Amino acid sequence: MLASVCCFKSCFEGAGFNLKAAPPRASDRICLDGRNIGHDVVLIKNLVRLCGAGGVLCTAPLVQNKSYFEVKVLQGGVWGVGVASRKSDLNKPPGGSDAESWVFSSDGIIRHNNVTVHPCGAEIPVEGDVVGITYDHIELNFFLNGKPLEKPITGIRGTVYPALYVDEGAVLDFIPENFIHTQPPGFEPIMIEKSLL
Repeated sequence: MLASVCCFKSCFEGAGFNLKAAPPRASDRICLDGRNIGHDVVLIKNLVRLCGAGGVLCTAPLVQNKSYFEVKVLQGGVWGVGVASRKSDLNKPPGGSDAESWVFSSDGIIRHNNVTVHPCGAEIPVEGDVVGITYDHIELNFFLNGKPLEKPITGIRGTVYPALYVDEGAVLDFIPENFIHTQPPGFEPIMIEKSLL
C-alpha cells in the first residue's frame, strides 16, 4: 500500500503537479469574521479593514490568560473598539449599547450597556492613532498610542471576542499581530483555541 501511495505521489509531481499543504483558511488565522457582522459593514484588505456602518467580531475568542490586540484609526468618524459576545447587537455603532459589549469609542468614552463606564479622558483619539486592548479575564484595559488610559473595566463574564464598530465614514484596521506598539509585559497576540492545547 505504501509503495502505491509513493508511486501515485511521484506521478503527480513528475507531471507538473506539486503536492503542497493547502493555504490557511480564514478560520485558521486571526481576522475579522464575515459571519459575525452588522448588516451594513464591509470587510476589505484580507479581512482586517472595516468600513460601512455597524460592527464585527474577530474569528477567535479571547480564551488565553492575557491577550492583546490593536486597532488603527485610518479615517475618523464614529467608531468603537473593545470586546463583545456573539449576543451583542452588531448593528448599533459605536458599540457598548447592550449588556454584551464593552468599548472605547471615538469620543473618548468607555461604554457598556448604554452607560458611560468611564467619561471622556484628556485625549480624544484622532486619525492615525492606535488603540491597544488587553484582556486577562479580570480586567479589560485600553491604551492610546502605547499609553495606558488607566480606566479598567471589570466584571466581564462569558466568552468574548475582539469587536470593532464603525459609522459616519470611519475606517479601522484590526491588528492581531506585528503590533505598532510594544504590548504590555505578559500579554500575547490572540491565540486560536486549538493552539492552546
